[in-house]
Amino acid sequence: MTFDQIKTFLWVARLGGFRKAAERLNLSQPAVSTRIANLEQELRVPLFERGPGELVLTKHGTLLLSYAEQMLFVEEEIKQRVANPSEAEGLFRVGASETIAQAWLPDFLKAFSEQYPRVNVDLRVDISLNLRAELLERKLDLALLMGPVSEFSVENVVLPSFDLHWYRATSNPQTDLAKIPVISYSSQTRPHRELTSELSRRIGPHCRIYASASLSASLKMIAAGIAVGPYPRALANDFLEAGQIVEFDPGFRPNPLSFTASYLSEPRSFLVENSAEIARSVAQVWDETHPQ
Repeated sequence: MTFDQIKTFLWVARLGGFRKAAERLNLSQPAVSTRIANLEQELRVPLFERGPGELVLTKHGTLLLSYAEQMLFVEEEIKQRVANPSEAEGLFRVGASETIAQAWLPDFLKAFSEQYPRVNVDLRVDISLNLRAELLERKLDLALLMGPVSEFSVENVVLPSFDLHWYRATSNPQTDLAKIPVISYSSQTRPHRELTSELSRRIGPHCRIYASASLSASLKMIAAGIAVGPYPRALANDFLEAGQIVEFDPGFRPNPLSFTASYLSEPRSFLVENSAEIARSVAQVWDETHPQ
């Protein structure tokens, strides 16, 4: 029995299939199947019930999983506490919302790379709804998203929030929300839902609301005088400095955007836990040096 076999078994069990485990471990599917077959042969017990759907652990497989999780945690702890962190290798999959991507994400990636120079990073920028789904499907190791993620299996490290400010085009002084469209985040996000509710209460059912998953495209539409909208100053700075947009006060401001560095609590990974703390530290420094 080898540690590689145990680690392979753990990811097959966690992800529910040989193909997913092969992708996670950067192995071929036959290699994963061979490791599991050899492990079952050595232990002389079946570890999975094989059927048309996802693999299901047997009684022996369930028992082995608890030991496998402990072994993986001990390996991570040794690497973090005994070995040099700069020697850590592997693939780190991180997802970030566009707000963070345009704010402090480059600083985070720089700090992460300095501490883990041999770890490869796979970066995905998307709306928080999609990042949440990919985190729960174990396609991401860390998600920097509008949170928290309300799942018992997820740890959420609170990050600094982003205040929202209203912007209009410098060339278009119209700020009557009953006459000019309001553009917001994607329709599948909390900011869009909250803004829609507030505008419906204040303006009525005739208020026009546009939705866009691309924040940069939204601000370009504001700069063009097509719409107005509330966005973090971090995203609007380039347009403000270019004199294309200005702030205005329609009489209310939406709630700040709350973010978390979220990751699955099991199996524990010191690399992921430490990366969440790196994100928190970097975000706090950025927040202190960028007035909102």
